[in-house]
Amino acid sequence: MKTRLTLNQKAGLLSLGLFALILLVWYLATLPDARVAAANVDPEYAALMGGGAASSASSFPTPVAMAQTMWERLSDPFYDNGPNDKGIGIQLAYSLARVLGGFFLAAAVAIPLGFAIGNSRVFYQAINPYVQLLKPISPLAWMPLALYTIKDASASAIFVIFICSLWPMLINTAHGVANVRRDWLDVARTLEVNPLRKAFRVILPAAAPTILTGMRISMGIAWLVIVAAEMLVGGTGIGYFVWNEWNNLSITNVLFAILMIGVVGMALDSIFGVLSKRVAYQE
Repeated sequence: MKTRLTLNQKAGLLSLGLFALILLVWYLATLPDARVAAANVDPEYAALMGGGAASSASSFPTPVAMAQTMWERLSDPFYDNGPNDKGIGIQLAYSLARVLGGFFLAAAVAIPLGFAIGNSRVFYQAINPYVQLLKPISPLAWMPLALYTIKDASASAIFVIFICSLWPMLINTAHGVANVRRDWLDVARTLEVNPLRKAFRVILPAAAPTILTGMRISMGIAWLVIVAAEMLVGGTGIGYFVWNEWNNLSITNVLFAILMIGVVGMALDSIFGVLSKRVAYQE
């Protein structure tokens, strides 16, 4: 009797196959160039010309070198040997603290303001020009102004996260509140429900999926922006770690940091994915 693979099993096998293919291409791309050895070319001359075993072996890390770096870094992620030598766990913790600080500050402003905009056409028309003016500005463009006024690198990074997280949450909250079904609001009005109770018992549950979508988008943007912000301000954080390792010409550590950025970003997105499913409702 034949057993059929489920959709998840097929997707898992395909994913493993793609991973194996990536490793194979990576391994083949980092093999030493055998043509130089076959031609009896001097290794020093080949290195100067950008070829040869010495050049190809040192230009990009092999999968084995990458695995060794991952093992060394993850076996002791919280070591602290001074300002420029901290474990990857400490660097990620600094970045997450800044992201969460700016994100929750943005939520504290965007969600109440979005409720007000979504409930009032007059307020929407008054605020909309400012939103459309400020929304396209790159968050990093605010960094010099933040450094000048706040005079603290870490707080400036949090301010940049606040700016980039604000707009998706604000727009999605206003959209979700404005599109709550009118018959639900009519029932609340008929029952003479007070405004605060109506906001928490009628509007918020109905708009929650849209609000969480905005929060999910904001978190993704914030995690992107923090890397660039920390490259500018320096000191600590995963962005600074990437820039510092590049200055040290350690491409293996740069690749490892990129991988960690992706893993943490995927974890943050998964959390909001689970929350979105919890508040989703069927018509």
